[in-house]
Amino acid sequence: MKKIVLLISLFISLSIGSAWAQQYAFIDMEYILNRIPAFENANEQIEDLSKQWQVTIDKEVEVVNAMYKKYQSDLPLLRGEEKTKRENEIVAKENEIQEIRNRYFGSQGELFLQQEKLIKPIQDNIYEAVKELSVDKGYTMVIDRASATSIIFASPSVDISDEILSILGY
Repeated sequence: MKKIVLLISLFISLSIGSAWAQQYAFIDMEYILNRIPAFENANEQIEDLSKQWQVTIDKEVEVVNAMYKKYQSDLPLLRGEEKTKRENEIVAKENEIQEIRNRYFGSQGELFLQQEKLIKPIQDNIYEAVKELSVDKGYTMVIDRASATSIIFASPSVDISDEILSILGY
């Protein structure tokens, strides 16, 4: 019986000891990104492109709306083939607009490609800085508190965001 109690207490103490030995830290990715000028510039470039593309799409939507209004006003005068032809033109224009939207804003569209080109290198640099600091300080885990919605409170003493910015030179 004494051996069982001794083994259980030894197991518990080892479990607790290993949990205490683990080092955790937090970063706030939004905080870090908002202090990197290159990120602000990249966001501005992406926003400008996005606005330009949206203006292009809005112009095309106006063209479709004008086509539809004209179709509606001419509808009593249209017969068979002409009616079908105009309907098909409107549908084709709407499909064209959808293709433009997908080309610019789709999951693999121009916006995504620009984000990959401009923002991903910044995020990669942050990741490398986090990795370097984690290895140096022996952190087992680094959690982004900006995206971890289930974290209600984390002590500022375990927030290494400023250290990351320092490694990056900001």
